Amino acid sequence: MTPMTQLQKLTACDTWLFHWCQQLHGDLRLAPVIRFISRLGDGVLYLVIGLALAWLEPTRGMDFLQVGLLAFLFELPLYLLLKNTIRRDRPCHRLEGFSALIEPSDQFSLPSGHAAAAFLFALVLGAHYPLLAPLAFALAGLIGLSRVLLGVHYPTDIAAGALLGVGSGLFALRLWEQL
Repeated sequence: MTPMTQLQKLTACDTWLFHWCQQLHGDLRLAPVIRFISRLGDGVLYLVIGLALAWLEPTRGMDFLQVGLLAFLFELPLYLLLKNTIRRDRPCHRLEGFSALIEPSDQFSLPSGHAAAAFLFALVLGAHYPLLAPLAFALAGLIGLSRVLLGVHYPTDIAAGALLGVGSGLFALRLWEQL
């Protein structure tokens, strides 16, 4: 019997956490709420808020919109590169006897694009509107959790997406300061 590698241990722990999260929402009546929270992270809301703030507050709101767009211009290609290089199967495609509550938009799970976008948005919003930071990060966390509860991501997919989003937001803020 060979000892487990670190990657195998991480995968086993991630799978255990995934199943534990699935038990949290055992009541399927919560599925519409979980789907709604997940849809908040589809991207449309971020653009609507950015455009609204740019219109309502031409200075700070326009800066927020431009930094956000810059951050997404960095995050999106990196997200696609990582997802298509790592090629980790989604739990709903890998775990026998398990099916997701939604049909995922693509085949691979790492990193979570919803988590990346949600945490990027929260970071940039919090940098421009500090009073909204706690609410924005709480929503980002709920969006990430919803993706696990829907059965389309493992917890580490969410953590990787959060790191990608925060890193992209910090990069864009730093670059914006330099310009």
